[in-house]
Amino acid sequence: MPFDSTAETVRAWVDGWVVSRGAADPVAEPWGFTVDVGHVKHATRHVLTADDEPTVRKVAAEVAAPAVWLKAFADPEAVLSWVGPDWTADDPGWLMHTELRRSATAIPEGYAMKTWVRGGVTRVLVTAAGGSFAARGQVAPTGTTAVVDQVETAAAHQRKGLGSLVMRTLHNAAVDSGASIGILGATFEGRALYESLGWRAQSPLVSLYYGPAA
Repeated sequence: MPFDSTAETVRAWVDGWVVSRGAADPVAEPWGFTVDVGHVKHATRHVLTADDEPTVRKVAAEVAAPAVWLKAFADPEAVLSWVGPDWTADDPGWLMHTELRRSATAIPEGYAMKTWVRGGVTRVLVTAAGGSFAARGQVAPTGTTAVVDQVETAAAHQRKGLGSLVMRTLHNAAVDSGASIGILGATFEGRALYESLGWRAQSPLVSLYYGPAA
């Protein structure tokens, strides 16, 4: 494991995520971090490095407000029972990591790929004939670690190697920037792709948003 604890991995993930999304600098809390995101449906997120019931219950009660999100790294069913009925879980996920290495890439016939860097974030876009969207992803290096983010393949272009192409391209960009460890928050659908490329799940990742019933 690249870090001695999940809390250290979470800190590296938060540091890279805010760069990737252009969010405010994370504010350290006794239980984790607060990040101002600034979106209408995602104003603020609270990332908990603590995973015990009393702390999760306390934080959920204190920060409950529309457009607020919680991120926790514990059993999803347990977390849901702790936060109460006004919090809704997003798709289940995992915190994952890997040791980054360069690898060869090959663009499948019929596709084109573009990469660019803005604000230290490398973005990859794969397009199909006529320039239509096929796949994308981005990576934000922060020293020796790099956070892979927003990897997506259009439904019509899945199972054609585009996800692997995007990931390998992001790996190479991160290595070129000096990073040696990759971190990401994986969805259920994405985990298989990442594991096929050597990524390992470190802990569950529970995403919740506040939305009390009318």
